[in-house]
Amino acid sequence: MKRNWTPDELAADWSLQPAELEMINQARTDKNRLGLVLLLKWFQYESRFPTRPQDVPPHVLRFLARQLAISPDILKQYTWQGRTIARHRVLVRTYLGFREATVEDADSLTQWLVDSVLPQERREDALQEAIYDHCREQRLEPPTPLRIERILSSALRTADEQFYTATMAKLSPATRIRLDGLLKTGHPDANTEEEGGGRSTLHTLKQGAGAIKVDSLLAEIDKLEKIEHLDLPADLFLATDAKVLETYRRRVAVEDLHEVQRHPEPVRYTLLAAFCWQRRREIIDVLVDLLIDLIHRLNIRAEHKVDKAVIREIKRVRNKNRLLYEIAEASIEHPEGAVKDVIYPVADEQTLREIVAELKATGTYGQQVRSKMRSSYGQHYRRMLPAILKLLRFRSNNEQHQPLVKALDLLKAYADSDVHDYPANEKVPLDGVVPAAWRSLVVRPTKRGTARINRISYELCVMRELREKLRCKEIWVEGADRYRNPDEDVPRDFAQQREIYYADLNQSLDSETFITGEKEALAAALSMLNAGMPRNPKVKIGERNGKGWIALSPLEALAEPVTLSQLKAEVKERWGWTSLLDILKETDLRVNFTDMFKSATAHENLPRPVLQKRLLYCLYAFGTNTGLSRVATGDAAAGYRDLLYVRRRFINKESLRAAIQAVANAVLRVRHPEWWGSETTACASDAKKFAAWDQNLLTEWHVRYRGPGIMVYWHVEKKALCIYSQVKRCSSSEVAAMIEGVLRHCTDMTIAKNYVDTHGQSEVAFGFTHLLGFQLMPRLNGIHRQRLYLPDGENADLYPHLQQVLSRGIRWELISQQYDEMIKYATALRLGTADAEAILRRFTRTDVQHPTYQALIELGKVRKTIFLCRYLHDEAVRREIHAGLNVIENWNSANGFIFFGKGGELATNKRDDQELAVLSLHLLQICMVYINTLMLQEVLTEPAWGTLMNEEDRRGLTPLFYSHVNPYGEFKLDMAQRLSLS
Repeated sequence: MKRNWTPDELAADWSLQPAELEMINQARTDKNRLGLVLLLKWFQYESRFPTRPQDVPPHVLRFLARQLAISPDILKQYTWQGRTIARHRVLVRTYLGFREATVEDADSLTQWLVDSVLPQERREDALQEAIYDHCREQRLEPPTPLRIERILSSALRTADEQFYTATMAKLSPATRIRLDGLLKTGHPDANTEEEGGGRSTLHTLKQGAGAIKVDSLLAEIDKLEKIEHLDLPADLFLATDAKVLETYRRRVAVEDLHEVQRHPEPVRYTLLAAFCWQRRREIIDVLVDLLIDLIHRLNIRAEHKVDKAVIREIKRVRNKNRLLYEIAEASIEHPEGAVKDVIYPVADEQTLREIVAELKATGTYGQQVRSKMRSSYGQHYRRMLPAILKLLRFRSNNEQHQPLVKALDLLKAYADSDVHDYPANEKVPLDGVVPAAWRSLVVRPTKRGTARINRISYELCVMRELREKLRCKEIWVEGADRYRNPDEDVPRDFAQQREIYYADLNQSLDSETFITGEKEALAAALSMLNAGMPRNPKVKIGERNGKGWIALSPLEALAEPVTLSQLKAEVKERWGWTSLLDILKETDLRVNFTDMFKSATAHENLPRPVLQKRLLYCLYAFGTNTGLSRVATGDAAAGYRDLLYVRRRFINKESLRAAIQAVANAVLRVRHPEWWGSETTACASDAKKFAAWDQNLLTEWHVRYRGPGIMVYWHVEKKALCIYSQVKRCSSSEVAAMIEGVLRHCTDMTIAKNYVDTHGQSEVAFGFTHLLGFQLMPRLNGIHRQRLYLPDGENADLYPHLQQVLSRGIRWELISQQYDEMIKYATALRLGTADAEAILRRFTRTDVQHPTYQALIELGKVRKTIFLCRYLHDEAVRREIHAGLNVIENWNSANGFIFFGKGGELATNKRDDQELAVLSLHLLQICMVYINTLMLQEVLTEPAWGTLMNEEDRRGLTPLFYSHVNPYGEFKLDMAQRLSLS
């Protein structure tokens, strides 16, 4: 249960009704009355009883006690064991019409889980919530947590056995033989070539893609061919949820070869089939990524070659404009004169030759780039085309892009041919495939007056166009995941569940009602800003260079907190140098986040205390980037192989996110409102670049920060608690990352505002965030260039002080026409049927004709104008955004303090290891926030320190400081001990 409640929420969920008061009066003493009312209202809200008084949020306890005119402190006298609380539970169950669960109910729950829940979900917390919801529907008091654990274990075992049997029955004998062939080492299987070096085919399939090059693409194609040759049934796992398949796939990924081999046949074949089914989708996505990146690299390298050639071969003429001016002036003055007499005195013959050569080279720059691209493609990149066309099937739902699909079919038909030009009778699609600038390279006239279509040039044009359409998902790939049919990204039952989806987003079913509300909000915002401009000295609206211009005065610095440095010094004085490893350990002892790490295999016999210690070592090694081998040197009981075993079996992204969630919620629970304020509903999001090895698909060269690396996108709330993190490519959309973090953070916090910088906002982002129910509040670098849009283009005279920055009216008809589609995509984002980047990829600038994109742009203009009016009118809004972004800058600065190993560089090319390192850093950092929160509160509870804190100190109070933390371990110097050297 969440810890902080607003007054409205308390009144809605915890208010006592007259009938409830009559039942409560059956208890004779105040302590029993308060205990009984707590059990009653808690059961109404949670459908189960609280297990200990520490679970009760203080806000709830005070609200209930106030209704009974009782002191909340009297609950300390209530007995949580014995006959009294047992009798109270009976009273509550009888009053609410519930009954205790029996053995038969437990068996029924087990079967219900097997039939209805486990085919779609395997996460333990989600399964527990499903049990509680089902018991509520059946009017049952849920079983005890220990009993629920046994029910889940039994249901999982039964579901697995049924799944193994059903899967094996679908596999043909030939497919089973080929699946066993994946496990052979150094010997040819039934249909594959010999594997060298003692490696099995399964080991090859487990490996990720390498660097962005043609050889990597061909290696991935080879893996895909091996999986396709297994001939898995097309409908093998269509009815199985991807999250369930992932649990089976993970078992194969972490088990050694001999462990997979010794499984019984139903288990072995199911695990291998699930692994290959999932890997096939991943490999297809990787192939598309490689194709997109290789075509882009082909273009970039061609430009670099031409640039070097131009610089090397062409001598640039200085003062060219002055020379051309003087030549023109001399020509006008002496129109009848000879060139030698008029022109050469101004610029000699050699200078003119150099000008002609430079301008000629500049004029043919595009032609040279295209020629270089064609040459590189024909000599090197072209060898990837036949295999891609053989294995990948490209489709489009848009009739406008069917010429490109036909062009791909044409390329596939001629894949094995050696002709240089397509036959004259072949219908070759040109419109929508070959740009005008490429026509001269593709279409070449003959002496007979006909035209030849050059095959290599045409293939290159098709690949370039395919890249652009794949990026915005106008072309999709059969069998892919991220590049799948875009119609699968949205809920398929939207038409049937339309009213429910609208209600979940809290939006009106009627588009006209929605538009009326937006019009009124826009008009009110413009009126507010216009009326306040004469009294707003820090904002000036005028003209500059004939265009509208907004001038904004910088914020004045606030008073410096004077007590915070003393407070941090007191923390260091009391606890001394605190080891970062001890901080991690203490947090786990209080929160038990290591319980979230479960083995990926079916059984695990490692004692929990031993596992807990090794997990902490592994998390510290990843979170500080020091590595397992270095951490293993400090404890003989946890060697390198021991830690490697734990890392492989227990640590994955899902378990790390669950641990982060547990610590984040613990921070929210322990916060004292007196020092940290009431529950916050705002967070800031920003990206930080981490240097990383670049022989993989995730790492990219960052154009702004230079060097290869990845981007980590953080979501940090006002009091320095990071609630979500994600690893992204440097070129990925920050808007998508912002939306993903707000929707997927999974903590007890409710986000109503999100602060971003300029890169985290766009008009599409303003549209989506409004539909999703939270405010986007950016700090805009280009504030002077912003424009304000009108609710109606004819009422501009209503805002005389804004005339220079007013633009056109909003095209409301677009929003009305596409209202349903916008809600559909917003629902897809909320439900997670596709990630935010996959959905936003459809709405890129390369696809400006998409009607839903245009409608989102119009809605975004509405919400951005409303935001700008508030931003310019109220200095408090600007200061709020600035303060929120300062918090995340402080978070970024702490990254380097904790992630110190290997110079802060992610020294691995494995994408999974890079993501685990970042999530471990996240976990370590919020553990430090958790312990610092407890330390600060322990100091501040003393009256002497509480009275020292003024308003500036409370505003600047943060648990994210590390002047007392030692991340490096212990250093001991023994002068008597020598190295064993001769």
